[in-house]
Amino acid sequence: MPSRSLPGSLIEDPSPTFITLADVREAAVRIAGAVLRTPLVPAPAIGRVAGCEVWLKLDNLQATGAFKERGAANRLALLTAREKATGVIAMSAGNHAQAVARHASLLGIRATIVMPRFTPATKVVRTESWGATVVLHGETLAEAAAHAHLLALRDGLTFIHPYNDPGVMAGQGTMAIEMIEDGPGLDTLIFPVGGGGLLAGCAAAALELNPALKVYGVEVEGYPAMAQRLAGQPVSVGGPTIAEGIAVRDVGENPYALLKRLDIEVLVVPERAVEQGIALLAEGAKVVAEGAGAAGVAALLTHPVRFAGRRVGTPVCGGNIDARALSNVLLRQLLRDGRILRLHFDIPDRPGMLADISKRISDAGGNVIEVKHQQLFGAPTVQSTELELMIEVRDSVQGQAIIAALVAADYVVRRAQ
Repeated sequence: MPSRSLPGSLIEDPSPTFITLADVREAAVRIAGAVLRTPLVPAPAIGRVAGCEVWLKLDNLQATGAFKERGAANRLALLTAREKATGVIAMSAGNHAQAVARHASLLGIRATIVMPRFTPATKVVRTESWGATVVLHGETLAEAAAHAHLLALRDGLTFIHPYNDPGVMAGQGTMAIEMIEDGPGLDTLIFPVGGGGLLAGCAAAALELNPALKVYGVEVEGYPAMAQRLAGQPVSVGGPTIAEGIAVRDVGENPYALLKRLDIEVLVVPERAVEQGIALLAEGAKVVAEGAGAAGVAALLTHPVRFAGRRVGTPVCGGNIDARALSNVLLRQLLRDGRILRLHFDIPDRPGMLADISKRISDAGGNVIEVKHQQLFGAPTVQSTELELMIEVRDSVQGQAIIAALVAADYVVRRAQ
């Protein structure tokens, strides 16, 4: 690493550290064998939708389900013997926590992870399962980070920053080297941006290997902190997002300085595009992605003209998505695509009405998968009943045919979204 680099230091260095391809190559040697060299696979189904050739780097296949292992493994390998003996500390509510815990365990290093109190129990358990001591503190990530710094000072622990540490950035950059080596003539790379460590590390390596490459970052619209910083705008972020892995308020100063020097553009995508990307990866590529892991695909869907006809590589950088959240995303996308219909009826309360409606739907090729039939308290009068049906259809054309058949039979149909 460059001589002025102080990885993990609690003292902010006012001058940024710019990593190079040499730093990333050295990191690749250090982490070989400890981190999986994940496959780069073609995704023709996604390419057909996006209008370009798409290759996916499957870092969701890492042992902890995310790319964060690269940076953690490299940073821990850089520790001195004294630092290893004393132990490390990190702050994270997700993938960085598990990555530091796992690689500290492999090296026999004591690890403490500070997580906010709201952290889901499953993430706490997974982190503890790698042998780390988890401390729950604070209501926000910022409060957890402040407490982690206090513990580091008190106990002499080395703080492992999730994205502003040059050693972490160099480790993340190994992904770009693998993509360029394994990709057949890729001309464009897209990387999700939270704090900026992944994009900065990968951009530094990729553009030194091939200056003709186009490298982009991507953020979700509720958290465009890096895009705002690069544009010289005040940072304004917040709100719920499925892409919580890149929902960052304070980007790293080292990544920011490097991305500004390299003139990297960070694209912003809507929340809906991230959900669409998750669904498209699951259905079209048979790949499970968390929100941050689908951000690159979301960029392709949001900016199709920019990437038309290009050979694009992007990582599925994480696959740690809650099963219920994944289920909800898939169902919402089926509804948006018109492959699930939700229909409301106000019908006379007399025998045979439900059977007649069901038969007409069946005759048109639809499959009723859920029925809500309110006869007593929800209907507008005692002579009518409320009916809501969820219907599985082949596509929106078949859905419209079903609605037309019901309307032709004098049923009043309201379509819910």
